[in-house]
Amino acid sequence: MIEQYKKFLQEKTGLTAEEIEILTVTLQSKTFHKGDFLLHAGEVCAYAFFVGKGLLRSFTIDETGKEHIIQFGPENWFVTDRSSAYFHEASDFSIEAVEETTVVLIDAAFISRASAVYPNFMRFNEKALQNHIRQLQKRIDLLLSATAEKRYLDFIRLYPDLTLRVPQWMIASYLGITPESLS
Repeated sequence: MIEQYKKFLQEKTGLTAEEIEILTVTLQSKTFHKGDFLLHAGEVCAYAFFVGKGLLRSFTIDETGKEHIIQFGPENWFVTDRSSAYFHEASDFSIEAVEETTVVLIDAAFISRASAVYPNFMRFNEKALQNHIRQLQKRIDLLLSATAEKRYLDFIRLYPDLTLRVPQWMIASYLGITPESLS
């Protein structure tokens, strides 16, 4: 999976193969089974997880015990709790493997070191952060103002193959509707 992450970096950052080799020498990958947690709510998030193979979900549980899926993370996506990782605070979210998943573990020190040494990486990281903020704003807007049908169509646009990989109740949770409404 490290090789897949290296290829991703080369495509997205413009770093040379040699620079990427030097940069990624300390990175590790780890495989999680379906149902394994990479992060539990209440823990401090230590990593950004680059999904090489498989699927993650980030979710929260409200005071009534109902799950709300915040994000799915298929291949070549990053999943993390940025706020927890950056501010070293307990996370409000859990991250779970929806299927067997192999990730590259990327800690804050890696990001800081890479950004300090390689301006291209810093630009990539800033762009990724801006994209993340944009996606969150779109998601909030959809949840607050769009119909269930419009939210579903946006889900299909964002995650084209997930309707075949996740149960309907998870899609409904992500959309903020009941599973019956999705049927």
